[in-house]
Amino acid sequence: MVLSRFWLTIFISSILFVVVSLFTGNNHTIDYVLNGKKDDPILISEKYLNQVPVFIKDSIEKAPDQAMVINRDTTNIDTSYVYKNKTIKIYSGVQKADGLLPTCKNTLVDLILPLIAYLAFFCGLMELLIISGASGKLAKILSPVFVKVFPSLPKNHPSISYMTLNFAANFLGLDSAATPFGLKAMESLQELNPEKEKASDAQIMFMCLHASGLTLIATSIIGYRAAANASNPADVMLPCIITSFIGTIAAFLIVGIKQKINFKSASLVAVLMVLIATIVGLLLYVNHLDLIQKNAFTANLSGLILVGIIVFTLLFSFAKEKMFIEAKTTVFEAFVTGANNGIKTGVTIFPYVMGMLVAISLFRNSGLFEIISNWIAFGFSNMGVSKEITDALPVALLRPFSSAGSRGFLIDSMNTFGADSMTGRLSSIFQCSAESTFYVIAVYFGSVNIKNTRYALGTMLLVDLICVITAIFVAHWFF
Repeated sequence: MVLSRFWLTIFISSILFVVVSLFTGNNHTIDYVLNGKKDDPILISEKYLNQVPVFIKDSIEKAPDQAMVINRDTTNIDTSYVYKNKTIKIYSGVQKADGLLPTCKNTLVDLILPLIAYLAFFCGLMELLIISGASGKLAKILSPVFVKVFPSLPKNHPSISYMTLNFAANFLGLDSAATPFGLKAMESLQELNPEKEKASDAQIMFMCLHASGLTLIATSIIGYRAAANASNPADVMLPCIITSFIGTIAAFLIVGIKQKINFKSASLVAVLMVLIATIVGLLLYVNHLDLIQKNAFTANLSGLILVGIIVFTLLFSFAKEKMFIEAKTTVFEAFVTGANNGIKTGVTIFPYVMGMLVAISLFRNSGLFEIISNWIAFGFSNMGVSKEITDALPVALLRPFSSAGSRGFLIDSMNTFGADSMTGRLSSIFQCSAESTFYVIAVYFGSVNIKNTRYALGTMLLVDLICVITAIFVAHWFF
């Protein structure tokens, strides 16, 4: 219900803002909101040749392509004057996101189709793990811990192994694997859900822990920083881990209090200690490596573990081939069956993802997001917050809405202020220590047709805020 109202609010308010801007003269056209593409120049005016200054008119008439670019100043995007069909079109600024129609197309072509491919492959592997009995063994091992975190789960339930693989993939930065495992977990949890259109306690806990974004190897962030010529691209790794870990603990505590979970359980404390020891151990190991070794380690660890999971699944399935025969199938046929289920899941979530991304596209292109973010930055600056922090806030504000959009702000902040500046580093921490909340909710809850997400959205946004505040303190502490 909350998600639906939020979706309607940003959709309707963005449309109204665009229409009002058109009739008040602030916008010359709304076509860019519907058909424009990201980074395209925005048409702000159209005039006849005799209505522009003489020096522009003369320059256009002399130009071979009848176009002219005027540099207004060094801090703003160039203004372009293009003469065509007896009128001069004036462009200034660039579009923040794809328009409504390109977003619909790109959601399918650039997002859903690749996601379906990932789902097909990893759901095929999941089918092998199920039939071979590997997932059941994993669930049995971890059941004592998971039944404390998810009290409504029966002992040794299959969802335990799926959630474990999802958390592990997120932990290692394996996004392509994390989503299929997570969707399989949601489907498994939905089987236990007595109210099929309403999120269960277990689903909310899983979603909030997933969205808290605990990451050990921030491979993509290191890559962006290396491309921006950072002196040490991996220097934000420890701040990212600390920030995301605090976010995960906050998510567990907030949801746990709501669901009245027993935090004094010895198994929970033991797992937490093991997790902390693992993080500290890996950090100590990485810290003694030089720059080249750090880059190699962070680039290869996740890939090697993913390959290891694939190899283990295939070898274990081959060793347990009798179980496939008993199930009247073969290893390959079981893989194909799982892959088909993955494709069906991808088709199911497409409308949910498209609807959310279109609303976000309108929100960004309408100018509302920019106005809100500017006011927030203005409020922080008046509270005495340094400009280095306020310059990084657009990444934090956009991160819950769009990973690609916040990534664009991240790259821009590093190009503008420098990868080794406080703004560049803080932007990197913002990007890696949170999740695209609205996208995740649309994908995961949409995959099982849940319409009432209860308090999941509010909790996830609160955790996002905690991660932002933590990132600021951690960045000041380290840098």
